[in-house]
Amino acid sequence: MVAKGARPRNRLLEALSREDFKLFEPHLDEVFLELRARLETAGGPIESVYFPVSGLASMVANKGPNLDAEVGIIGHEGMTGSALVMGDDRAIHDCYIQMTCEAFRVDAETFVSALRRSKTLRPFLLRYVHAFHIQTSYTALVNARSKTDERLARWLLMCDDRVVGNRLFITHDFLAVMLGVRRPGVTVAIQLLESDGLIQSRRGQIIIRDRAGLIELANGSYGVPEAEYERLVLAPAHAS
Repeated sequence: MVAKGARPRNRLLEALSREDFKLFEPHLDEVFLELRARLETAGGPIESVYFPVSGLASMVANKGPNLDAEVGIIGHEGMTGSALVMGDDRAIHDCYIQMTCEAFRVDAETFVSALRRSKTLRPFLLRYVHAFHIQTSYTALVNARSKTDERLARWLLMCDDRVVGNRLFITHDFLAVMLGVRRPGVTVAIQLLESDGLIQSRRGQIIIRDRAGLIELANGSYGVPEAEYERLVLAPAHAS
């Protein structure tokens, strides 16, 4: 449970109005989520909503055995359970933890009840859902039109936005799922970025060395969704 009067270290919860946050405050449970912990299962009911404060969760689309790819990433800027905001109670994709994560959890029934009780909560969270959809649409564009090293640069930048420090604990196999490419392609891309001094690769982790260089390598695939999140979610909260 959140200490009374304190705001969790999640940017979305921090951006809520005082009145809307009070609807969640007594019901937020602090949890630690291990690697690969499943938060949502495609086609199944959404049982809880998670607001990460560290680590990362991935929305992963699956077409069959070994035919899955990340379509969205969620960190301390967001939440799971977007379908509930739009009036559905089922998950369309799998969602699981890709980097161990601290989060605040509220059960779906309480979350939906808060949406019904407040005139402002759903419109505000719909702005986040829209920002998240912008992110996923850019992921589709990048996966279709960008080279693997550009896609990797964008993904590393997105992770860097959401974790503390410059170390990302991730394996090549997991990266292949995140980028929707085969493992050898990930290995080659990592080697290219490392040879250019942008990252340092160690077993099970990647250290970011040159963020500006990664932005340049991303070749325009990074930045627009991030700016839209600021416009849609943070700017209205600051204005109010």
